Amino acid sequence: MCIRFGLFLLLLLLLVACSVPTDRPPVVPADPASLYASNGEPGAWLNPWLPQKKQWSTIFRWAVSQSSYSGEWRDPLDIPRVTNDGASFAVRENSASVTWVGHSTFVVHDDDDIFLTDPQFNTRALIPKRHHPPGVPISSIPGSAFAVVSHNHYDHLDAYTVETLPDSVTWFVPMGLADWFRKKGRKGVVELNWWQTAQHGRWKVTCVPVQHWSQRIEQGQNSTLWCGWVISSGERTYYFGGDTGYFHGFTEVGKRFGPIDVAMIPIGAYEPRWIMRYSHLNPREAYQAFLDLKARWMVPCHWGTFDLTDEPIDEPPRELRRVVEAAGGSFDPIRVMAIGERWEIPETSLGPILGQSKTSSEQVSN
Repeated sequence: MCIRFGLFLLLLLLLVACSVPTDRPPVVPADPASLYASNGEPGAWLNPWLPQKKQWSTIFRWAVSQSSYSGEWRDPLDIPRVTNDGASFAVRENSASVTWVGHSTFVVHDDDDIFLTDPQFNTRALIPKRHHPPGVPISSIPGSAFAVVSHNHYDHLDAYTVETLPDSVTWFVPMGLADWFRKKGRKGVVELNWWQTAQHGRWKVTCVPVQHWSQRIEQGQNSTLWCGWVISSGERTYYFGGDTGYFHGFTEVGKRFGPIDVAMIPIGAYEPRWIMRYSHLNPREAYQAFLDLKARWMVPCHWGTFDLTDEPIDEPPRELRRVVEAAGGSFDPIRVMAIGERWEIPETSLGPILGQSKTSSEQVSN
């Protein structure tokens, strides 16, 4: 009798787990004041406008439920790649360029300076394997470079990469991560909270809010902070979104730090929406974030490298193009890069093109 009841209970739990919740967008306050409210304390960080704690039952429900993706699958995957040995990093850049290493890793080469975003050169992100080798060899990164890290998830913070890059690289990290870097023998670490700025040569490096969370095997949930970054020389300004769901912070960042020249915005790992909406943008929301920021160029990232969610890893750029066309916008200021591609940033601004699209935040509610 007990065995039957146990089996019935297990079956009931599985049925509940397979019942996917309705995709209902969270209600996000539009008040900018919430972006400056307390974001928690060391060891217990939060998004003050919409606190959320990940539940293992939700992860289990996703694991046993049927994939919600119903689009086209391609074999082989359509992910462009170009050969790049990184030799250009050793000489002065005439103006500025962006090279995509893959996933969320970019190398920005601006005049004599080089900085990286979320460096990840490993073959795996803990468990998910890399589908393509890094776009440039890790050995091509000079010791004079600096790097920004958005949070501690394995596809964004990688121990092998940190230990392999030159000791002299300076790291800018959100609150709670400096000790982790120092244990890896890295002394050049600057830890910042949201809205704090540090000076690095001619660069102002500012930690800005995003809507995400953190966890690592050796670090409890939300014990370290998450963030985006604004990196500005006064001549050019870059925005890096790290990992984030859609929220009202993009508008505020655009107002405070604009004009932004290049916005590196994540577009992948978004299905199913009932679990991913809070912490990952889909292409529709990513495009709206670009409009909110009022940036001149959008460079999509967080796709094409690690298979993390239900949609194919080569789908996000296609969906992004459909979204832009449906909104009546122009794809001209959006630069979808090949892995290893080096893109020289044009001197001219495409800002007026943004006026062709709707800019209200209601676009992301369906």
